[in-house]
Amino acid sequence: MRLASIVVLFALGAFTLVECQQDAAQECDPEACQLPTCRCSSTDIPGGLDKRNTPQFVILTFDDAVNSQNLETYRSTIYNRRNKLNNCPIGTTFFVSHEYTEYNGVNELYNQGFEIALHSITHVSNQTYWREASTETLMKEFSDQKSQMAHFANIPINRINGVRSPFLQMAGNATFEMMAEANLRYDLSWPTMAHRDPGLWPYTLHYQSIQDCFIPSCPTASIPGPWVLPIITWQDLEGVACSFVDACFYRPNLDDEDGWFRFILMNFERHYNNNRAPFGFYVHEWFISRNVAVHRAFIRFLDMLNNLNDVFMVNANDVIDWVQNPVPIDEYVRQPCRVNPPSPCRLANCGPLEGQHNSVSYYMRVCNRCPRNYPWLDNPLGL
Repeated sequence: MRLASIVVLFALGAFTLVECQQDAAQECDPEACQLPTCRCSSTDIPGGLDKRNTPQFVILTFDDAVNSQNLETYRSTIYNRRNKLNNCPIGTTFFVSHEYTEYNGVNELYNQGFEIALHSITHVSNQTYWREASTETLMKEFSDQKSQMAHFANIPINRINGVRSPFLQMAGNATFEMMAEANLRYDLSWPTMAHRDPGLWPYTLHYQSIQDCFIPSCPTASIPGPWVLPIITWQDLEGVACSFVDACFYRPNLDDEDGWFRFILMNFERHYNNNRAPFGFYVHEWFISRNVAVHRAFIRFLDMLNNLNDVFMVNANDVIDWVQNPVPIDEYVRQPCRVNPPSPCRLANCGPLEGQHNSVSYYMRVCNRCPRNYPWLDNPLGL
């Protein structure tokens, strides 16, 4: 048995011990759970559409801080691309962590039409911290970050809808209780191996989820409101699951462009040729920029998507929009393109600012007045 399988079995055992102590939500009743506000966890295509009439959504995400270096990759790779059939700009979702982020760059990405989402203020590298976090702690990490992001990047707070937990480590019910309280729309942290062929479509937590949980703790209670956008895991070359592209273990050589293109295509076709569940390309920018052959294969894949009449690269939040009101491709392409209301950036270079949590001196670039202290937990605006 591979080490990865042993780890998964251990995690599943831990999940059973932790979650069986909590009250579970009831089994989903499809008659009571109806769109647009409720959807059972299911691999069924929303709206009862057949595959040939269902848009294949592709969700590209990047995680962690936004800075001048990775902005160069984004500018050269995804700026000015459009979906072929409706001529709308492609989407990309950025799950931004606070430390070392340059907020003028966040403003730039927003004004390009991309989605800005939350990845926590601290991004603490202690997985136990995230697994055992209370709703109150998560409110400080994510709800306060929502206000922080809107303030320093000068973007509308109501355009910030998504959450990804660091290391994909949720805190079970507390994660979604925080989201409901903070008016956050969807989470994109929960991987599935059991429901990838066919893939699991987004759903709500009004009722019990059928999704497997191999990074416990996962939610078990009825929590109306937030949506789960499942991470449908890739399979590496040995069939082992990987949630992020850069986390795949048995993968092509990093200098093998053709091998990487075939690897990406193999995982995409599992969605495209099945129930068209959204295909996720979840990656960290450094993996693309440091590996030239991977970057070239990635560009080839994006170019290929532009030649398909039923594939749309969209922001993650756009997928939830469609699931709430599922329409066939011929109707979808007639809908107006997504537009972010433009938001200016009056750049301010700030620093040195002392981090009151660690006494380190930080520098910031913001689209607002400079804070007096380095913003952090319990003081997200640096007052």
